[in-house]
Amino acid sequence: MDHFQYFDMRQLFQYLRTSVILCLLCLVLGWSLPAQAATQVDSKLEQQVLQILRDNPKAIINAVQGYQLKQQETLQQAQQAFLQDLKTDPQGVIGDSPTTGATKSKTVLVEFSDFQCPYCAEVHKTLKSVVEKHKDNLTLVYKNLPLTLSHTEALPAAQAAWAAKQQGKFWEYHDALFTNQKQLGETLYLDLAKKLNLDLPKFESDRKLAKTAIEKDVQLADKLGITGTPFLVINTENYTGAVQASEIEGRLANAS
Repeated sequence: MDHFQYFDMRQLFQYLRTSVILCLLCLVLGWSLPAQAATQVDSKLEQQVLQILRDNPKAIINAVQGYQLKQQETLQQAQQAFLQDLKTDPQGVIGDSPTTGATKSKTVLVEFSDFQCPYCAEVHKTLKSVVEKHKDNLTLVYKNLPLTLSHTEALPAAQAAWAAKQQGKFWEYHDALFTNQKQLGETLYLDLAKKLNLDLPKFESDRKLAKTAIEKDVQLADKLGITGTPFLVINTENYTGAVQASEIEGRLANAS
């Protein structure tokens, strides 16, 4: 069963359709151009490509559909593997990601989040309350998914939070970023570091090293087809899959 039910599949298919057509065009262009002119496309060649597309509409459609099905199968396999790992090897899924709540628990909630996302700020309030209520039997895992195309401060904020984590202050810094979300920027990042008594030279140095860890989270989200935030996946005694914040209490109640 595919528990990642909150994906925008229409958006995914539109993306895949565009990608496949571009790939087909690239193949045609590659066959048609001499090596020395591989980077040039003249109007005659463009017309040839268009004519091929007009003459072979069914072939193009079949190719697109075949590609879409293959990509969908790959995506579903990745999702199922992730859910299985969350059941059998939660520590492997957690990795070096920051956690709060119970140090070891059968109930694990994985959050993919963006510090500049207003919806993440709202969900943060809910999760903070849920973790406090279930701190003895729930582990919350934070994964970064900065939506950099629309949120210019998402990555810098994530880097600053990762740097704070290196000094044991991730969650304090995390909470402060969401509380002061409208003030995200360099001034806030340094002010928070000072308020938390962080070693500032180390903080600055660690911020520069944060991209690798953040990119690892982003690559996992891409592999799972996660395109928006917040995105939550929970593992309880009787359910493993994507959830909305409003469902978490119900899932925890069922588990207990």
